[in-house]
Amino acid sequence: MTSEKWDILNTGIASAEENMRLDSELLSNLQGMSHPTLHLYDWKNDSATYGYFVDPFTLLNKQGVENRGLNLARRPTGGGIIFHLWDLAFSVAVPATSKHFSENTLDNYSFVNTAVLDAAKEFLEINEDLSIIPEDFIAQDASCKRFCMAQPTKYDVVLQGRKIAGAAQRKTKQGFLHQGTISLMIPSREYLQEVLLPGTEVLDAMFANTYALMGPLAKMEDLGPARKKMQKILIKYLTREI
Repeated sequence: MTSEKWDILNTGIASAEENMRLDSELLSNLQGMSHPTLHLYDWKNDSATYGYFVDPFTLLNKQGVENRGLNLARRPTGGGIIFHLWDLAFSVAVPATSKHFSENTLDNYSFVNTAVLDAAKEFLEINEDLSIIPEDFIAQDASCKRFCMAQPTKYDVVLQGRKIAGAAQRKTKQGFLHQGTISLMIPSREYLQEVLLPGTEVLDAMFANTYALMGPLAKMEDLGPARKKMQKILIKYLTREI
């Protein structure tokens, strides 16, 4: 087995805009990277990010977002809206010179999400029934397609048919940036009701299709330690010898 050096970048607590700015820098600097980089970060305020081509206020209640002080930022990758109040978010930047880079996007997703799958197994202390799905699940309505945790999509990590982790990637000739989310806590229904637009199936779809690793009895004070635990496990599996 051979190993490759990794850079672990933990930038701590910052605004959603700053976290996404740093990920954008990683994407821009792929050509100059000597090693793959795992970027870990946390959120200064209640935060959500959205894909590069998404207009968030066609999907969110602007007044509810303002009332809750929800900090929004555009990701340099694609995908829909992700709420970062109950998850672990991270990014992986892999230069084209790395043995982990492939011209095949499926291989790149598989590389990162296999590590996420194994990390989730260790977190849950189980060894069964997790998988990376080969195709999109059917969305409950059109709006669900624009919310990461409302519809399991191709390459996502699922348990018992529900989504544990999702991701979006952007690949260039210089490498790829993978932005991932791992569901830790069950979202607050009251919070989501205030910030989501009415008249869609998004709220019900999120609860039906998301598997939170911390379980139904988790408390907000447990989220910080759970994030740190998952960060350590994720480092272990991403940087392992293959």
